[in-house]
Amino acid sequence: MSQLSPRLASLSESETLAMSQKSNELKAQGIDIVNLSVGEPDFYTPKHIKEAGEKAIENNFSFYSPVPGYMPLRQAIVAKLKNENNLDYEPTQILCSNGAKQSVCNVVMSLVGAGDEVIIPAPYWVSYAEMVKLADGTNVIVKTGIEQDFKMTAAQLEAAITPKTKLLILCSPSNPTGSVYTYDELKALAAVIAKHPDMYVISDEIYEHINYIGAHQSIAQFPEIKERVVIVNGVSKGYAMTGWRLGWIAAPLWITKACNKLQGQYTSGPCSIAQKAAEAAYTGPQDCVEEMRQAFERRRNLIFNLVNQIPGLQVNKPQGAFYVFPKCDSYFGKKTPKGEIIKNAADLAMYLLTEGHVACVGGAAFGAPEYIRMSYATSDENIQKAAQRIKEALAALK
Repeated sequence: MSQLSPRLASLSESETLAMSQKSNELKAQGIDIVNLSVGEPDFYTPKHIKEAGEKAIENNFSFYSPVPGYMPLRQAIVAKLKNENNLDYEPTQILCSNGAKQSVCNVVMSLVGAGDEVIIPAPYWVSYAEMVKLADGTNVIVKTGIEQDFKMTAAQLEAAITPKTKLLILCSPSNPTGSVYTYDELKALAAVIAKHPDMYVISDEIYEHINYIGAHQSIAQFPEIKERVVIVNGVSKGYAMTGWRLGWIAAPLWITKACNKLQGQYTSGPCSIAQKAAEAAYTGPQDCVEEMRQAFERRRNLIFNLVNQIPGLQVNKPQGAFYVFPKCDSYFGKKTPKGEIIKNAADLAMYLLTEGHVACVGGAAFGAPEYIRMSYATSDENIQKAAQRIKEALAALK
């Protein structure tokens, strides 16, 4: 009999991490695996940021920091929000955490309780729905498809709102689809949200700097709802700092205080060295960000063109992040050369891994079971090799 709490029993394991682990196991056996499952840049952290981390060690930043983070970092984030997003915040409204993942969870746990409904457009990042479960909330999933570029419309949002609606979780640029909401699309959503004063928004903008359509747009820019929007961001994606674990929120003061209270009880402040490195990321030269963005855009064009040529896969052209999210349900029901039936995207992902030696992630984990996610945060050579292997593996299905 299980001794685990019902809370843990209700949680699903992270499918992205599970697929990455499986691919690493095959690699350890000497099999050449092209890993398109992991959502992290393949670039090294820029030199001036690493040097700031080294300097922090030399200068003995080895003690507990304040729970919300060092003041110079919070001031740097405030300046970033003003300079890049034309948004006004005070340092007291910024809370730094151990990655943007903790930032999202802090907000969900602070705002959502039993019976509260949380609207999440699907496809969604795997952990959103699980965090809502942890908070005893109810997920209200709004389906979007490739025909609408995986973006929720204002009409869909309005239809999903009930008297129990507490929160909307929005991600732009999106993981897993790479879709980016335009100013007009966000304005239409904001107009709906403005009519429901008890509703709040988490705006996950962690992929802000990996954007192929120009300036990033935040839903926090609309004054009629700004006091109900929590921006979540961090240094992981845009500055290639995933392992440094530094995310943050910019929020109404009462929400920041609530998250500070929560974080103070279960992790305290984030890593002191990572904070000084993040400060350098925001205050130092930004050329590195643009260089990585250009590389991702080139890879986006490469993988889109290659996947578009694979029969049976339907793919849209992502406008940000570093994922493609092709529809693959035309292969459901087909048999592998070993006679196994591909029942769903998880089966297809496992087949591509074991037979094609390419690691992808099935779409069910993202609330879109007819799709499969491929990350192109890898070299051009790996992208070309992976596309060829996928094409050959899919051609072998009968």
